Amino acid sequence: MFTKILIANRGEIACRVIKTARRMGIKTVAVYSDADRDALHVEMADEAVHIGAAPAAESYLQIDKIVAACKQTGAEAVHPGYGFLSEREAFAQALKENGIVFIGPNPGAIAAMGDKIESKKAAAAANVSTVPGHLGIIEDPAHAVKISDEIGYPVMIKASAGGGGKGMRIAHSAGEVAEGFARAKSEAASSFGDDRVFVEKFIVDPRHIEIQVLGDKHGNVIYLGERECSIQRRNQKVVEEAPSPLLDEATRRKMGEQAVALAKAVNYDSAGTVEFVAGQDKSFYFLEMNTRLQVEHPVTEMITGVDLVEQMIRVAYGEKLAIRQEDVKLNGWAVESRVYAEDPTRNFLPSTGRLVTYRPPAEGPDGEATVRNDTGVFEGGEISIYYDPMIAKLVTHAPTREAAIKAQARALDAFAIDGIRHNIPFVSALMQHPRWIAGNLSTGFIAEEFPEGFALPEPKGETALRMAVIAIACDHKLNQRKRHVSAQMEGWRKVEFERTRIVALGKASFEGQVTEQGGTLTIEIGERSIAVASGWRPGEPVWQGTLDGVKVAAQVRAILNGVALGHAGAYANARVYTPREAELAALMPEKVAADTGKFLLCPMPGLVKAVSVKVGQEVKAGEPLCMVEAMKMENVLRAEKDVTIAKILAKEGDSLAVDAVIMEFA
Repeated sequence: MFTKILIANRGEIACRVIKTARRMGIKTVAVYSDADRDALHVEMADEAVHIGAAPAAESYLQIDKIVAACKQTGAEAVHPGYGFLSEREAFAQALKENGIVFIGPNPGAIAAMGDKIESKKAAAAANVSTVPGHLGIIEDPAHAVKISDEIGYPVMIKASAGGGGKGMRIAHSAGEVAEGFARAKSEAASSFGDDRVFVEKFIVDPRHIEIQVLGDKHGNVIYLGERECSIQRRNQKVVEEAPSPLLDEATRRKMGEQAVALAKAVNYDSAGTVEFVAGQDKSFYFLEMNTRLQVEHPVTEMITGVDLVEQMIRVAYGEKLAIRQEDVKLNGWAVESRVYAEDPTRNFLPSTGRLVTYRPPAEGPDGEATVRNDTGVFEGGEISIYYDPMIAKLVTHAPTREAAIKAQARALDAFAIDGIRHNIPFVSALMQHPRWIAGNLSTGFIAEEFPEGFALPEPKGETALRMAVIAIACDHKLNQRKRHVSAQMEGWRKVEFERTRIVALGKASFEGQVTEQGGTLTIEIGERSIAVASGWRPGEPVWQGTLDGVKVAAQVRAILNGVALGHAGAYANARVYTPREAELAALMPEKVAADTGKFLLCPMPGLVKAVSVKVGQEVKAGEPLCMVEAMKMENVLRAEKDVTIAKILAKEGDSLAVDAVIMEFA
């Protein structure tokens, strides 16, 4: 077995590979850019080598620097993770030429399957059903429009070397094709160093289902079930699960056998994923093959018990697969939420900055469920503008889908992050969504269920009641602490705190009575009498305990006269008053938000790539004003109404903070 391997990646996946290598007794080498000098993967590895400046094109995409780092440290093999160089034939070939083993498929398989245009040709030759489209190179926008007109709208414009939603646009008209073509080419060039794009028919109301395959260098290939990845935004997955609630055993076997046949046709010899677009009627079409480890691989590991990273390492070393197809058994259900540094209330725009608070839920058993958290960050660390916005992958596994979803919801409630915007409010709300719970999914789920965008839900029903009880419990604990403050003036009578509490929770109000006897806290609200048990202490970002014996968690942040709470997908400020305080609070005037209608504000931290207007120019609604790039995504900001440009306060190349003023309208 290898004695030392280098991980040509960063963040969560680099940490993930290091964990398995450490368990196998293999030493690890990390590589890092200027921005990642203090990153978690650098700390975890046995050795670390600096490879360049912060932009990926100057560090993680530099093949010669990776090869040099291998030679410098004596690393015998390289695991590429996902993204960056993981699907570049030239990288695998360069390692081979330097006597370094690539922990991934052979260069020929990458060439045949890693390129999306070539993979569709190979699939068609192998009689695999494919989506109608144009598989040749498209030279210019006019050519793209002509092809799209022939295919019929809507169409998908995709980067040939793409992945992770980069270099991908859906177009419903010729005008959208022309702009989408330019954006896709630009993103593809900056993210993958390859600006080729192709066009295919976009299947309406589709589901995204993929098959995990695993092959060795001796001709053996198996499949390890499927993953459903239909919950996406901007064509990037947000929530995945295994198995899929759509498939039956017969369809699963048919998709698996097609995936294996395709892998064998190109002599595939590592972990890989064959992706399909599936109709609600269980029909399916080959979409592409990812010749690498997928981001969502943990859900497959949880239901099969197979460590895919370990298998990749063993296969690369030349070992035969020890697992046969008949050995693969699917056990229970797994759900994964990708925790991103982004603001779901601003159309999921990226967020950067320092992780002032980062407290994930405890890993391990949670009743009948198991919690796993794959991450590459730490409290106090920085979320950079240069790379993918992923913070962590939270995975829960349980005997049934319902139990896995409930465990996921509990774990999300116990996940505290502060200092940046993040998508935990969205995925928490999703876990409560009736359509998600029913398994009635499609890749259009987010657009269909949140057509006006995502807003933090107001607490209702049992959720609101629980939050009110938690707010009173927190207030009671704070009052207990006040009783023990030293150097207080001695009074003629013992201080007693008001037993009645009024909780203003969003637009609702709750009245509760607090009783504590023999260490047991009871809160009476309406006709309910709820026993509360918790070890929460003031300052902790998560309240965990039981309400009438039921395990409950909530995110907690101190605010004036109460706490800000997040629980079961609902978020609200809970102001806790005595009856007299509540009377006075009702008389306070509401603060009116400032009018920002005459300004274009930067919706996320990013780099100004282009300014499309001039001072004095009249702009119609929908016309582009400027383009801001953040985390490898180009975002065109458009006029929401007819305006005249009065001032332009930012120029191309400026780095802007969120809500920075870009221009002012007359």
